[in-house]
Amino acid sequence: MSRSVKLFFASFIVFGFLLSVESYAQQIAARDSKTPAKLNLGRAALPEEIKAWDTDVRADGKGLPPGKGTVKQGDELFQAQCAACHGEFGQGVGRWPVLAGGLDSLKADRPDKTIGSFWPDLSTVFDYIKRAMPYGNAQSLSNDDVYALTAYLLSMNDIVKDENFELNDKNFTSIKMPNASAFFEDDRDVAEKSFWGHEPCMKNCKPAVPKVTGRAISVDVTPNGKSGPKVD
Repeated sequence: MSRSVKLFFASFIVFGFLLSVESYAQQIAARDSKTPAKLNLGRAALPEEIKAWDTDVRADGKGLPPGKGTVKQGDELFQAQCAACHGEFGQGVGRWPVLAGGLDSLKADRPDKTIGSFWPDLSTVFDYIKRAMPYGNAQSLSNDDVYALTAYLLSMNDIVKDENFELNDKNFTSIKMPNASAFFEDDRDVAEKSFWGHEPCMKNCKPAVPKVTGRAISVDVTPNGKSGPKVD
């Protein structure tokens, strides 16, 4: 091998080593500065892409889009788009969800948890319809359609009485659901605080098991054989 070729390979090896050292130094610097190194994968989401996914509506009305719809308009939409599953009067068809009724049934053995009897926030109704309904054709409804359907569901549950009532982004938060007061904030950090931080029990942790006072064989109800009696 000629001297020039040897020098070329030697230079190539040294250059590669220096690149490795530089790369390692950059990794150390990034780690020490607590700034994660960029992976150069993908790209930042565009504002319109974020907007398309950011459709949730909070109980305080944040996230509500501009729009409006009346009970009467919602009735027409419901019969065309929703009644096939939920029934003409929200009573449910087959095993599809019941949307209306059930008032004062929550203490019963089989409560009817409908929009009017159970749901605490109207925003849940709007959010769910806009995001997931109608079944099989989700997000095909306009904002005005969703306001109108929500208004109709309020009427169906006797929360509003006027068929000309218009629900919009301005009066939305003024609607109070019948069961809203039955919900409360998760207070386990206070209510269950006495159970936290104790040493685990390792001995005599539960009451003694009650003593056996009789056995089935003593009253001759346990068969002695391995096979049962013949049954005609």
